[in-house]
Amino acid sequence: MTAESVTDLFEEHRPVLTGVAYRMLGRVADAEDVVQEAWLRWASADRADVREPRAYLVRVTTRLAIDRLRHVQSRREAYVGPWLPEPMVTGFGQAVPDSAERAVLADSVSLAVLIVLETLSPLERAVFVLREAFGFPYAEIGITLDRSEAAVRQLAGRAKRHVEEGRPRYDVDPAERRDLTERFLAAASGGGLDELLALLAPDVRLVSDSGGKAKAPRRIIETADKVGRFLFAVAHDWPSRMEARILELNGGPALVFGVDGQVDTVFQTEVADGVIRCVYVIRNPDKLTGLHGS
Repeated sequence: MTAESVTDLFEEHRPVLTGVAYRMLGRVADAEDVVQEAWLRWASADRADVREPRAYLVRVTTRLAIDRLRHVQSRREAYVGPWLPEPMVTGFGQAVPDSAERAVLADSVSLAVLIVLETLSPLERAVFVLREAFGFPYAEIGITLDRSEAAVRQLAGRAKRHVEEGRPRYDVDPAERRDLTERFLAAASGGGLDELLALLAPDVRLVSDSGGKAKAPRRIIETADKVGRFLFAVAHDWPSRMEARILELNGGPALVFGVDGQVDTVFQTEVADGVIRCVYVIRNPDKLTGLHGS
């Protein structure tokens, strides 16, 4: 196999490897580091030992991601305020011909699901990602994790139950979600407080991630009145040069605010029954660098 073909083969599988690593780690930078390390191992591997390149690359990437996850979990315990995943522009880096398949991928990379995945053990998270997001057979996952198929099935069942218990219990119409996002922007930036409050569920929650590096609430804000008044105050304190646009992040529409191409804040919502149930606000500058110029 030539050096060129080795590179081409890796690039063919890069979207899947990045998808696995990101869902495992919730950080684009961490995922890219893992994929880069997988490339180094692939480039130096003995080709005689690699019968199925895709399986080999997924195995290496998953094991590296598990090691990285165990390392970063200790850092997250000391994180200032709520921790949210780093937003990622979606499209998944490859054509997804089946709309149902794309919906599964979008759901598995949503902020709500990634937050729940943070509560799983590294092995449970790996099994869930490989099985639920990418449809790998249990036997293949067992080889990847050096576990029996029976053990993988147990891990999968436990992880799936935990995720189902923690994820939002409603289906979302993409068109409705985008419409509410647009109305949310209009109400916050140019409408009145009552107009904004009408879009919020009575028990709406606002979760803000700044990592202590930007101004943002360090506790979750709850109820429509408190969330609405906070958002209304923030919107009317924006710099005059602040620009807003809608961008697809993590499988759904998000509001991206910035100045001169530098992203300052990301808002994304969970919606159901025509109202906003949760607002995610990401202001940690370390998690926004990948969106500059997007």
